[in-house]
Amino acid sequence: MPTITPHLWFDKGAKEAAQLYVSLFSGRSKITNVTTLHDTPSGDCDVVSFELAGQPFLSISAGPLFRFNPSVSFHVKCRTKDEVDSLWVRLSKGGTALMELGEYPFSERYGWLQDEYGLSWQLMFTGDAPIRQKITPVLMFAGKVCGKAEEAMKFYASVFPHGKAGVLARYEKGEQPEKEGTVKYASFVLAGMEFGAMDSAREHKFAFNEAISFIVNCEDQKGIDFYWSKLSAVPDSEQCGWLKDKFGLSWQITPVVMGEMMSKGTKEQVARLTRAFLPMKKLDLAALRKAFEGK
Repeated sequence: MPTITPHLWFDKGAKEAAQLYVSLFSGRSKITNVTTLHDTPSGDCDVVSFELAGQPFLSISAGPLFRFNPSVSFHVKCRTKDEVDSLWVRLSKGGTALMELGEYPFSERYGWLQDEYGLSWQLMFTGDAPIRQKITPVLMFAGKVCGKAEEAMKFYASVFPHGKAGVLARYEKGEQPEKEGTVKYASFVLAGMEFGAMDSAREHKFAFNEAISFIVNCEDQKGIDFYWSKLSAVPDSEQCGWLKDKFGLSWQITPVVMGEMMSKGTKEQVARLTRAFLPMKKLDLAALRKAFEGK
């Protein structure tokens, strides 16, 4: 079964941001690898692998081509109100509040902010509710895709193994501009990873973009071919294993071994690998192996 890893695109601050995030979450949080790619279209790029509360993330410093926005946020479930407050203090420094820290009908302590890098976090006290996954990516379907959250999560659940989805709350009559029956909040699981989804009909000047994408880690070319065929819907966006689906969300369909080659290869091997994958659209695993091995 594949795994899914959130990927964060920074202008210059991938290492610094990862260090900050790792410092915020006690237990099983660490930077696991830093690799520099040379001679890319963005120049030299740092690729940073890290874990937060045991969950893997990957980030890159690759210039100001894409910027974070609240269409994808990270929902952090907190056992205590003090934990919410502590995270808020540290993440809000240099950032912007989107929903002020306070008491809401769904939580006694909650706040939504963008940190100094622009990344969005929802911090919520969950009380005694079980926490299966500490940090949950939440997709906001706004603008042209508003009202499509339920369709999208059902589609994703049909593509990934053991996928399941359920609407937890819908907008009711009188909650304008939200349309009655659309998704206020939903939860779905793909390849063992929990996601959240919501519709928003309010006026937003943002949409899904490549600043946040989701890496599908495949064991072989068959897996790469399968997920590429199921998810890719915008041919002009296909590049270096990246694609966009029919809802505008970005994915990277990548062989597991590529991460291993990046982290363990020599400078020359990584350079050959980089030259090989840059012109590709869908990744060719056999060609990547040959490049890495210098054949």
